[in-house]
Amino acid sequence: MKFDRYLDCIPDYKAFLTVDELDASTKRLARLHPESVRVFTAGHSTNGHPIYCLKIGDGPKNALAFGCPHPNEPIGAMMLESFASLLAESKELRDALGFTWYIVKTSDPDGTKLNEGWFKGPFTIYNYARNYYRPAADHQVEWTFPIRYKNLDFQHPIPETQALMGIIDRIKPQFLYSLHNAGFGGVFWYISKEDPDIYTKLPDIARKYGIPLSMGEPEVPYCKLLGPAVYRLIGTRDMYDFYERQTDHPEKLIPCGTSSNDYANSVGNTLTLVSELPYFYDSRIDDTSETKTLRRDAVLKSCDIWDSAIHFVRELYIKIEADVSTTNPFRQALSDFLHIGAAELAAKRNWAVSAKGLVVPATVSEVFDNLNVSYFYSLLFLSLLVRIPEYEQAHASKTIGSEAREQLNRVFVQAEKELKKRAVALEREMNYTVVPIKKLISIQLESGFLAVSVLNGKDRI
Repeated sequence: MKFDRYLDCIPDYKAFLTVDELDASTKRLARLHPESVRVFTAGHSTNGHPIYCLKIGDGPKNALAFGCPHPNEPIGAMMLESFASLLAESKELRDALGFTWYIVKTSDPDGTKLNEGWFKGPFTIYNYARNYYRPAADHQVEWTFPIRYKNLDFQHPIPETQALMGIIDRIKPQFLYSLHNAGFGGVFWYISKEDPDIYTKLPDIARKYGIPLSMGEPEVPYCKLLGPAVYRLIGTRDMYDFYERQTDHPEKLIPCGTSSNDYANSVGNTLTLVSELPYFYDSRIDDTSETKTLRRDAVLKSCDIWDSAIHFVRELYIKIEADVSTTNPFRQALSDFLHIGAAELAAKRNWAVSAKGLVVPATVSEVFDNLNVSYFYSLLFLSLLVRIPEYEQAHASKTIGSEAREQLNRVFVQAEKELKKRAVALEREMNYTVVPIKKLISIQLESGFLAVSVLNGKDRI
């Protein structure tokens, strides 16, 4: 079946919907289409917000798609907003896909609300970084599924993860779409099964919409490349095994659990797809021409960028740490990274120095990824430091003494000034493009259509 006419119906969104807007739309869809749509509460967030799940259709197979597994990643929520409407309105589409769909637009509503400051624009590097939030690893929906592996034992999934576990336990999905996205770079994918009928065709989807592939460094050194910008989906066991080769106590570098894919495949047989899309890109991200820089040197320079950011943040953070409440979500996120980040960087340096495969000329995309993109992501880390005193003064103002308040304000001013300076410098250095939301949705939805179509074809063979 050709899906272009459905893709053409995706609205030309100019902004991202908030949690409350998405919730209202979910309830409205169920009211408008009672014959094909049901909404139920799968659970509640840590702060008590309902986690709504749409059930659409009555196909013989089950699929679970969930957005905002990291709350700074709302592209998937927007895709599910469009996809849910298309499913509800078209029996032909529901029949062609052959699934009963379970759709959770926002799996982390609490964290998503802390990102809403940039959802309506302007869409600049600075505004995204200034309003960024991602929780500590042991409070992330995607990475708090239970696991026992070697010396790692994680058995306390957060409420948001428990909500997804309940759905997975009940429906045992044949298809799982965990809707992540990147911040800056190009398009890339993870897939849990090495099916060439899927991974060889995914790059053409991004090319169709004129968005470059991410041809630089993989997110982590232990990714297995299947094709251009497509990787075998990684899990906590892969992470553990990599750190085990680089350090003495790998379990100390993994304060979290495992992924939704690992959990789904522990209760059933699931194909999982992850489509990573950027808000911003620079054309250098898919330039595979060689440079005079060794890839090893580029990777080590990336480590230097992160070392510098960690040092700057730590020096300021220790000045206010004693005055920050333990309930401050930005404190939890920053503390997690400071405790783990240095050790992770040491492992990465050790790998870079010893990996023979890095003693080759780096491509333009690899240099760009290691230097410019790493610098971009270091801004997000710095932003957490800005938001700690900002949040503290707004939510604990009555319990903060005058001296502590002054110190919090000094750190806030210094950190915000540094964030703005670095963001402006990066924006001047890059010739970056903001990707239209409709294109991001289209790539993610068409990638899902491809995976489901191949699954259906396999079933018929």
